[in-house]
Amino acid sequence: MAVHAHPDDESSKGAATTARYAADGVDVLVVTCTGGERGDVLNPSYGPIEPGLEAMRAVRRLEMAAAAQALGVRQHWLGFVDSGLPEGDPLPPLPEGCFAAQPLEVAAAPLVALVREFRPHVITTYDPTGGYPHPDHVMTHRVAVEAWDAAGDASRYPQAGEPWEPLKLYYNHGFSLVRMRAVHDALVAEGHPSPFGDWIDSRMAREIPEREVTTRVPVAEHFAARDAALRAHATQIDPDGFFFAVPRELEARLWPTEEYELAAARVPVTLPEDDLFAGVPGAAA
Repeated sequence: MAVHAHPDDESSKGAATTARYAADGVDVLVVTCTGGERGDVLNPSYGPIEPGLEAMRAVRRLEMAAAAQALGVRQHWLGFVDSGLPEGDPLPPLPEGCFAAQPLEVAAAPLVALVREFRPHVITTYDPTGGYPHPDHVMTHRVAVEAWDAAGDASRYPQAGEPWEPLKLYYNHGFSLVRMRAVHDALVAEGHPSPFGDWIDSRMAREIPEREVTTRVPVAEHFAARDAALRAHATQIDPDGFFFAVPRELEARLWPTEEYELAAARVPVTLPEDDLFAGVPGAAA
């Protein structure tokens, strides 16, 4: 189970991993906490969309369906409304009723129920910072950890179904400074333009700490599925932009893995790992 904040996050964070496991016969479920209703159109070649949350929600549902098909995964909407990315100093209040403004138990209850229904062995989500400070990403971390803690406890969320205890919880690490610097240096060395120089400088200036990587999953054979899923989110992803700036041959040669941090486990583990299911009983079969 991969728990994400908005449609498109599943395609930019861990997408090749989910495609790999789906291709291997694993039952993979992407959970999308919000409908992405407050997202802007970020692709300059995309035409205008009718104003309003309903119109954007409808478009992004179609995009999400196409992305899930590209990855070969199932997908479930948790049903909350996008909080938007507040800007300003001081920051404005969150929109009334949005995902990030929900009490934790209200936001987590449908995810606990889904964990008990789907019965995942492994859950992936964001680290406590959300990966970046979008309120929905931070809230996604909180509800995923709450579901990890509570789903196996019959005394908690008693109306949410029969208890189920997942075995491993991971945080995605798709945009580590180490990875970006390695790719940037390789692009420059081989005479390609790099879009990452300013990004690296900005990240270093903000002194964002690097989190531990425990698990590197080989996924180069599934970059094409990831790219197809990214392109499916046509309102959000510029096909000539950031996500497609690295020649795929170079990426497969230089960085053929996706990285994770093992946040918690209920089975014995040996680190580092190259498989999210390492240590899960029956996984080899």
